[in-house]
Amino acid sequence: MNPEEYQNPPSVNESPTSPEESPENPTLETSATEESTLEVTEVVAENVTTEVEAIAEDSPEVEIGKRILELQQQEAQLKTEIANLQSSYTSLQSQIGEAQTAMGKLVQESLSQLEQRKQALQISIEQLEKRQERIRNEMRTTFAGASQDLAIRVQGFKDYLAGSLQDLAIAAEQLQLVPQRKPEPEKPPIRETKAAEPQSGNVPFASQQFQETNKQIRRLIDQYRTKPDYYGPPWQLRRTFEPVHAERVSNWFFTQGGRGALRTMGSRLQNTLIASAIISILYPIYGNKVRTLVLANSPERLGEWRRGLQDCLGIGRPDFGPDRGVVLFETAEAVAQKAERLVKANQMPFIVVDDSEEQISLALLQFPLWLAFAPDPRTMRSSNYDDDF
Repeated sequence: MNPEEYQNPPSVNESPTSPEESPENPTLETSATEESTLEVTEVVAENVTTEVEAIAEDSPEVEIGKRILELQQQEAQLKTEIANLQSSYTSLQSQIGEAQTAMGKLVQESLSQLEQRKQALQISIEQLEKRQERIRNEMRTTFAGASQDLAIRVQGFKDYLAGSLQDLAIAAEQLQLVPQRKPEPEKPPIRETKAAEPQSGNVPFASQQFQETNKQIRRLIDQYRTKPDYYGPPWQLRRTFEPVHAERVSNWFFTQGGRGALRTMGSRLQNTLIASAIISILYPIYGNKVRTLVLANSPERLGEWRRGLQDCLGIGRPDFGPDRGVVLFETAEAVAQKAERLVKANQMPFIVVDDSEEQISLALLQFPLWLAFAPDPRTMRSSNYDDDF
């Protein structure tokens, strides 16, 4: 189909009638001409539209243009999405970097804390190991020495103790005879009571009236030896109680009757442990009436006794004082005066004499409960030998 034909459409009436030829009816001719012109115009418009649609359908360039437009739109969308993803990636990278930095700081702080705790634990372990080794050496040298040397020391102590007790008994008899010389008729009964007095005074826990008390004492000794309570209440033993300690305490209660001397254990710490066990047993029996009087000849030794009693009995500084549970003295005269006042106040004084005291004051022997730690005979012999020269 040629588009030129549509550009110059053929006329419907090639020889239209002129007005001169039909002068008779001009109105009818004009209307007919207009109608024919409209029909021709409509036909031409329909043909043009049909031809344009056909050309558009047959043209591939239009399809390519549409496709290019769609691709451009998709490209713009993809660029927008890529920009959004890049911004999200950048923010995520920054967040990851911050998280890694914070995690590194946290790990470093945790490692430093763990290192400090490790060092503290190592120091504590070293201290405990040193303490364990020191205690083992002390136990080995004190309790498990050579048997022959131990037998010699025990025999020498027995000889020394026997002689000392004999001298003390003679001195005590002489001391008690002095105030009783005035009533002449009463001298014989006084001598009889004096002869029997050491037995009743030395072994008060062996009589029939003390059977229940003896059972309680033995039960407490077994409890301290087999089931030590390291976190018990105050005035209760909180340390390991070995059989050698239990033997000394039992001997003091049941053989010496709560009044006598024990050979020193070789260290003030061990002596304090034995004294603490006795105090811990006396408290359930006598209650708060018990007052412990410690005698040592120097402030340093008294300080060791105070720290040892605090450690073994779980007590503190408020328990030490003139009117408290434990009183520390440097002279025997002060101990005797304090004990007399306690007896008058219906209290029970328990006198502990340190092994540094070479002689026991006779004024202390009148009280019902006293414990003296006798020094090592070898130490005494060497000191006496040095004094002679």
